[in-house]
Amino acid sequence: MKGVLLPLSLALPSKEVILVALHGGRGLRARLTDMGLNEGMKLKVLHSHRFGPCIVLVGNTRLVLGYGMAQKILVKEVE
Repeated sequence: MKGVLLPLSLALPSKEVILVALHGGRGLRARLTDMGLNEGMKLKVLHSHRFGPCIVLVGNTRLVLGYGMAQKILVKEVE
């Protein structure tokens, strides 16, 4: 569903999404930013599972995010 905000953990595999917001404490936001995740950037979801890790492609880099982290990243599908 385009334009609807959802946690990264619920994004479907093979979809491109735009990172809209990083929720969580200062430490988590800093860690995600250090990993190269910033608001407004495009990500490609390679793997997501309802209660498991989420694998995303950021440029040429694959990132594996735990379920808790992926829950705190809000995204929307690329239109």
